[in-house]
Amino acid sequence: MPTARRLAHEFLDRRGLTTIFGNPGSNELPFLAELPEHFRYVLGLHEGAVVGMADGYAQATGRPVLVNLHAAAGSGNAMGALTNAVYSRSPLVLTAGQQVRTAIGLEAMLANVDATQLMRPLVAWSGEPSCAEDVPRSLAQAVFEAELHRRPSYLSVPYDDWAAELPASPALDRDVQRGLSPSETQLDDLAASVAAAKNPALVLGGDIDATGLFDRAVALAEHLGLPTWVAPSPHRLPFPNRHRLFRGVLPAGIAPVSAALTGHDLVLVLGAPVFRYHQHVPGAYLPEGTRLVQVTDDFGAAARAPMGEALVADPAPVIEALLAKVPARAARTGYGETPEPKTGAKALHPEQVFAALRDTQPGDTRYVVESTSTNSAWWRQMDLRREGSYFFPAAGGLGFGLPAAVGVAMGSPDRPVVGVIGDGSANYGITALWTAAQYRVPVTFVILRNGVYGALRWFGELLGTPDVPGTEIPGLDFTAIAAGYGVEATTVTDEDDLRTQLKATPDGPRLLQVDTEPTTPE
Repeated sequence: MPTARRLAHEFLDRRGLTTIFGNPGSNELPFLAELPEHFRYVLGLHEGAVVGMADGYAQATGRPVLVNLHAAAGSGNAMGALTNAVYSRSPLVLTAGQQVRTAIGLEAMLANVDATQLMRPLVAWSGEPSCAEDVPRSLAQAVFEAELHRRPSYLSVPYDDWAAELPASPALDRDVQRGLSPSETQLDDLAASVAAAKNPALVLGGDIDATGLFDRAVALAEHLGLPTWVAPSPHRLPFPNRHRLFRGVLPAGIAPVSAALTGHDLVLVLGAPVFRYHQHVPGAYLPEGTRLVQVTDDFGAAARAPMGEALVADPAPVIEALLAKVPARAARTGYGETPEPKTGAKALHPEQVFAALRDTQPGDTRYVVESTSTNSAWWRQMDLRREGSYFFPAAGGLGFGLPAAVGVAMGSPDRPVVGVIGDGSANYGITALWTAAQYRVPVTFVILRNGVYGALRWFGELLGTPDVPGTEIPGLDFTAIAAGYGVEATTVTDEDDLRTQLKATPDGPRLLQVDTEPTTPE
């Protein structure tokens, strides 16, 4: 009879989960033994970077990906990065090695005590097979849970289970599919509401881009002439930011969102929570006389919203129904110009860096961004018109940028990838440079070095605590660090040199350290 390990490998092969991101320990070796030759194991030097790479890979491919963690310690190391994967709704299948069954109760070294509780409430499902015979079914459930919920799942497996000889399991031959189609009555009612609105507005979330609806969302906005915002705290860009209907990213405070939506009698929110607030700026959730309708396939997002109505459904058929059922309205289409970039006095202004990226990089470039203090400069200068062009840490957890850029590049080798990372953020995922070098991943890392935690300083001002310690980070040299990991690196202080460097096409990873003036979000 085949072993549990062989059954697992064959199941993963059939489901297309042949790329594994991991950092193995002794508990994981029995699972990794006899791995089929066509599987790809991507080694990371820290579990936080491992999950960040897998998150980027899953978002770029739109498919589940397997992650191999080490017992409790490795799972704990991964949890910071896992928060981002939860809110980006990345279908990661996290597996962790457990001690042999007879040693768990003894709390032997590397025993994961109460393993199913460790990753909750972050994951959609957490399990440990009750016996070796339950390993195949448990693995199948972990994969299906991640796919159905579009959220990470977690499976802990005692390492002596993998060698157990088992009969074939019917659970491994099952197929599980999502399907959330609204009824015709629901579609007719929504279409009537949109058609009757005097001044409707559209708010789009990251799920629109993640599910391949970027172009259809543009078609809807143009068909109905809808002023269009991106929902607060976006981790993906669901609408071209230079389009004449684009009104920007909604602010991440209750009162500012209400102010931005003033004058609209109907707000249609597609593929977003309502809303991912950040700064606590209390006030009315919506302006007087404004009705909000949310369409999402995320049950939790629909249930926890503090206002409005929700239709739990896939946004795709809703978009198509509105295009077919609501008469077209005149609208301005096309794209606007970008403003001249601001310039720095003692170093480059971030707008100069972003203008250089905009002017030198191909239009289909994927940008992985983790420079939180430069958000306003980013949106002022960039011109992003393609789906899958923008990735940001969905929970604000630092350490996403460098690893995710590696994962995105590995998942989409047909498109250029640039990571735009702040010097504070870069340190949290720095070990991803080694993986980029070892696998010759063609990604450009642009590190904005200003020597401060700019976003933290800004928040200190907002909270009335401007004098706190820990906001300065001088003395960092990422070119030296990158060289130690095997990545070619250059320091850039001049705009012309920056543009020259960016025009070169990398055949592997490269890092550009760019000195910039500190800025704060607007």
